[in-house]
Amino acid sequence: MREEASTQVRLAARPTGTPDARTWQLTQASPPTPGEGQVLVRNEYISVDPAMRGWIGATPTYTSPVEVGDVMRARAAGRVVASRDPSLPEGTSVVGFLGVQSHALARRDQVRVVDASAVPLIYQLSALGAPGMTAYFGLLEVGGCRPGETVVVSAAAGAVGQMVVQIALIMGCRVIGIAGGASKCDFVQRRLGATACIDYKADNVAAQMRAACPYGIDVYFDNVGGDILNDALAQIGLGARIVVCGAVSQYDNLGAVQGPGNYLNLLMQRASLRGMLVGDFEAKFPVAIAAMSRWMAQSRLDCQHHCVDGIENFPDALQQLFAGRNVGKVIVRVR
Repeated sequence: MREEASTQVRLAARPTGTPDARTWQLTQASPPTPGEGQVLVRNEYISVDPAMRGWIGATPTYTSPVEVGDVMRARAAGRVVASRDPSLPEGTSVVGFLGVQSHALARRDQVRVVDASAVPLIYQLSALGAPGMTAYFGLLEVGGCRPGETVVVSAAAGAVGQMVVQIALIMGCRVIGIAGGASKCDFVQRRLGATACIDYKADNVAAQMRAACPYGIDVYFDNVGGDILNDALAQIGLGARIVVCGAVSQYDNLGAVQGPGNYLNLLMQRASLRGMLVGDFEAKFPVAIAAMSRWMAQSRLDCQHHCVDGIENFPDALQQLFAGRNVGKVIVRVR
């Protein structure tokens, strides 16, 4: 039988603006052989995330940039197909930063073992992965949401946003989503259960926010930055908490990042604005995974996946994400 080739997506050049086909190089080679203490993982699903834009820039952020020529950094979920570590036998399901590639070498401390028989493996990159953990800790610990409060979520139809909407509802909050387009707003209201959803492509966001939140916003979960963050700051209530999770509207700016003009309202309303990185909460992941798993089993929490088939289509999947053509978590399904 002919040996299966290992396929990788490598960074070919740092992009100016939105990454395109020239940013990437598709390569193939024989699968690597694990050394002592290593395993070979056959990836099944690869996560596509907004943070990738920062990872391929020349300037270090909270982590070092991906080097030109290297396999693109990504979280992935797969199964061990060859092992030289008794604690990770063949067939073990794992997740970790395994890269945009079909096969990856890893050590025990680089992966997390998961039970794919209890929950489909794809959910380890969504509800039980970084998006779910970001939503859980961002809303409950950073945002400190309480029953009866008004929570507003931007990019509410996205990977993190869909989780935030549902967790806020489970917590007994009134939830207002913000999304782009009628179909996404319908998804946020009808599928996720939000009280209302503002279409930023069609509506006057500031006016709609005032109408939807007449007594002010208690928690604003921000995934986009820019004008929408500024509009939310104008409508915050006393003691509001703003969770800065992302700023996707600013990632491809060629000039200066657009900052909020309404930041003085933080002073007037004695509010807080705090950034978060999900990795800071890693020690607490088991608590969140248990809660999210319980809510899923109770049919109180769902997760929409936007799957793109084939590693070779990773560049298009990333463009779909930044163009907002996805509903839910963008995943590359390895063929």
